[in-house]
Amino acid sequence: MNALDDNSLMLKVKAGDLDKMALLYERHNRNLFGFFYKLTGSGSVSEDLVHNVFYRMLKYRYTFTEDTSGSHRFTAWMYHLARNVNADHYKKQKKVSYTDDMEPWERKLKVDENAHSQMAKSQDLELLQKAIKHLAPEKQEMLILTKYQGMKYEQVADIFGITEGAVKVRMHRVLQELREVYLKLEKV
Repeated sequence: MNALDDNSLMLKVKAGDLDKMALLYERHNRNLFGFFYKLTGSGSVSEDLVHNVFYRMLKYRYTFTEDTSGSHRFTAWMYHLARNVNADHYKKQKKVSYTDDMEPWERKLKVDENAHSQMAKSQDLELLQKAIKHLAPEKQEMLILTKYQGMKYEQVADIFGITEGAVKVRMHRVLQELREVYLKLEKV
C-alpha cells in the first residue's frame, strides 16, 4: 500500500477510502509543520495549522483533480490549502510575530570562546527571523518553501499558480528585500 503515490492515495480518499488519509498524514505532516513553524515561530500553533490542513483536505477532497501535467499535483494542492489556512490564521491574529524566547538558549550557553560565537550566530538567526517577519505573507511563504522546505521552483510555481520564471523573478526580489530589511535591522 505504501507504494502508491500521493496522487493515487488522494484519489482513493476522494472516492471515499478515508483511511488512506493516514498515509498522506504520515508522509507530509512534518514538512507542513516545518512550513508553518517558519511562518509562526510557534510549535503549538503550527500543530494546529497542520491539523487544519488535513481537515480541509478531507472537507474539500472533491476539489482534488487527477492531473496528468505533473507528479507534484498533490503537493501543490496540499500547499495551496496550507497557504489558505495560514492566511486565515494571519487574518485572525492580525499580527504575526516571532515568539521563540531566546533566554533559555542563552542560559544554556557556557561563557567561553565558543559560547560567544554561538551567541553571535543565535543573534544573527534571530535577526534573520525578524527580517523574514517584515516581509509580506506571500513572500514569507515563497521563501520558506524554496529555502527551508527545499522545494524546486517548478513545485512552487504549481502551488502559487504561476510560471517557473515568475517564481525565479519573485525569489530574486524577495531575497533582495530580505537583505535590505536585514541590514536595516542590523543597524538598529
